[in-house]
Amino acid sequence: MSRSCTNFLPSLATVGKKYHWIISTLTVVLLAVAGSAEAATVTIRVGYPQLNGATTPLWVIPEAKIDRQYGLDLKPVYVPGGARTTQTIVSGDLDIAHLGGAVINAMLSGAEIIYVGIPVPTYAFSLYARPDIKEVPDLRGKILGVITKGASSDHASIALLRQYKMAQRKDVQVLYFSRQQDALAALDKGIVSAAVLSAPTTLMARRLGYKEVVNIGSLKLPYTFTGLTVRRSLIRQNPDLLKDFLKSYVAALKITIEQPEVAKRALAQFLGTKDAEIIEEAYRTFAPLFPKVPYVTEEAIRAALSVTDHPKAAGADPKEFFDNRFLKELESTGFVKELYSGR
Repeated sequence: MSRSCTNFLPSLATVGKKYHWIISTLTVVLLAVAGSAEAATVTIRVGYPQLNGATTPLWVIPEAKIDRQYGLDLKPVYVPGGARTTQTIVSGDLDIAHLGGAVINAMLSGAEIIYVGIPVPTYAFSLYARPDIKEVPDLRGKILGVITKGASSDHASIALLRQYKMAQRKDVQVLYFSRQQDALAALDKGIVSAAVLSAPTTLMARRLGYKEVVNIGSLKLPYTFTGLTVRRSLIRQNPDLLKDFLKSYVAALKITIEQPEVAKRALAQFLGTKDAEIIEEAYRTFAPLFPKVPYVTEEAIRAALSVTDHPKAAGADPKEFFDNRFLKELESTGFVKELYSGR
């Protein structure tokens, strides 16, 4: 072997060691970056009280992985019943809650929580009844099934009865349940004469042979059917987390409205069904109600206050129950415009 070749061999070994060191170093750096990115993802727990189509945008977030775009790992948490979900957000076991009218009573009682959005601003319920109930006045002297005292279903029944100059306890007795399925079972067993139901439980009621007496949603009465609720302390301590959640939620509303196939996949997963009719019922009922930006209105809060029996309701100021500034910021900074311009 020539001298030049002999001298070249150590050089190859040296170069090889150098490349090995570079590759090892790059690997460590890349792993560190990946670990840092993983650490930057913040887990956020968002509770919801009922299995219905109103929760679709929330379920779409993990289905479409929208949360990861904004540094979040969103965990939907089912807590049956509005009252229990409200207690869970107040206690701090949830970061955000998908809640309706139950929040109003809690705030009136001093709970430090507030609405930052309302994705469904009207009563999205229907009244289903046994064959002898042909119209709402036929409920006089009968028992009506609703979900959770002081929550959306209860408020819907109060608002509906008022349309016919009727009232709970005076004209109609009320039996409370934690879940839609329980109210439907009570209807089927004759324990109640009618029940206030939301989709897709409405389809299950029809399958059992019950007919819709009235679609309460068609009355277009303003109300906080589903609101995005947070503790006031979260707003003070971690406003960026709330902003990132609202970005995810507004993006999910867009997908829910414009991409039914994605929304229906989310519904199938979280409703735990492959029944196409149930999925369609949930989607078809709620999709037309979702706004692009879920602003809270004084009108909706005022209406919710009008149907609660809390002693402080009459003197309450609707403006104290919501904070729209984060949604306004999403619009003023161009987030919403940019989101929809990339259709």
